[in-house]
Amino acid sequence: MKPLQDLVRKNIWALKPYSCARDEFKGRNASVFLDANESPYNAPYNRYPDPLQEQLKAAIAPVKQVPAENIFLGNGSDEAIDLLFRVFCEPKEDNVVAIEPTYGMYRVCAEINDVAYRPVPLDEHFQMHADDMLQACDEHTKLIFICSPNNPTGNCMLRSEIEAVLQRFQGIVVIDEAYSDFMDTKPFRADLAKYPNLVVLNTFSKSLALAAIRLGMAFASAEIIALFNKVKYPYNVNLLTQEKAMEALKKLTQVHQQINIIKESRHNLMAAFAQLPVCKQIFPTDANFFLALVTDADRIYHYLVDRGIIVRNRSRVALCQQCLRITVGTPSENAQLLHALRTYGE
Repeated sequence: MKPLQDLVRKNIWALKPYSCARDEFKGRNASVFLDANESPYNAPYNRYPDPLQEQLKAAIAPVKQVPAENIFLGNGSDEAIDLLFRVFCEPKEDNVVAIEPTYGMYRVCAEINDVAYRPVPLDEHFQMHADDMLQACDEHTKLIFICSPNNPTGNCMLRSEIEAVLQRFQGIVVIDEAYSDFMDTKPFRADLAKYPNLVVLNTFSKSLALAAIRLGMAFASAEIIALFNKVKYPYNVNLLTQEKAMEALKKLTQVHQQINIIKESRHNLMAAFAQLPVCKQIFPTDANFFLALVTDADRIYHYLVDRGIIVRNRSRVALCQQCLRITVGTPSENAQLLHALRTYGE
């Protein structure tokens, strides 16, 4: 890895961040707050939230087995993705490399930040190869994005290939593990100390079932986390979100039960879906969804919409022609999907 200062945009490295009112008395006891032009009424929601979410990070740390100083919290994982571009990529000059197909926000953030986006197609098994990824890089490549388990394909990338990229690439490697709680292999966030150029993304939206509160996580070296905190907006995670996340972390037994139910339902749904006349192939998955090759994706998609069942048509995504992405629902929802498809064409 290059020295971090050589990877960061020069203006960001020199940036003096905005000083929050709550930062300035940090470490001192206070009971009278007349500094931030807040209303004195309607406590506690009249006060600005902790800008660094320290209590919440302390609760997340033992769950994810990552030290609190290595955690960034944002408004969904999308905030962390955008910050990666704003911290490391010089507009009109730098570029990023990503597997293809994958989560669409990497490309969107690249375009918003005026950074060239270089997609590298997966092979016929939806696997990436380190040599292909590295061949797409040049001296202006700052970030490599690897989603694993990948969206929309559902499968994990081979660990040996990811490790080869981490070892050989001189920039920042971003591994998006939004769906890691549904896989059976070790997550890469456990290897932060081994790879100083590693950033791992995670979220409260999937296994923790809190998509509505928009809380994303990034795990990285303390130096990279400090850069994120330097650039982010001061109070980026509101108090209601922090409170709801703390509640969820007290119910992890229930969360683990739900994960196991989803994994069992995934197995059953995929087995039943494979027997449908409309299904040509089911692709392996490590996520809470699967990708299916069907006879006529557009027609089947609209047929399901007409019956109030929404899946994702991925036919226009690279390598996913005639494919539908199916999220695992409740047993009742899964049964409704199967019933509708069994009567398709009648």
